[in-house]
Amino acid sequence: MREVILRPEAERELTEAYQWYQERRSGLGDEFLLCVDAVIQQARRSPEMYRVAHRDVRRALVRRFPYGVFYVVRPKAIVVLAIFHGHRNPSVLHKRC
Repeated sequence: MREVILRPEAERELTEAYQWYQERRSGLGDEFLLCVDAVIQQARRSPEMYRVAHRDVRRALVRRFPYGVFYVVRPKAIVVLAIFHGHRNPSVLHKRC
């Protein structure tokens, strides 16, 4: 199975979203992390199951939360480029590709 690599930008976005949800309700941030992890693990097992959003970047939607995990498939890794809210401007992602 491929390893998962989170780019620093994606890691920062994940932390910020976690903190935001945790401030709204104790434990909600933990639920968010579980849902993000579940979608990343699914992408790790079946990387082509999610559709291509831009060039070779795929988007996996997070259950229960309005977030997408944007990643590229490499021979030995899934590289997560971004984890961001569905209403965020996608041009931010295009700069990371």
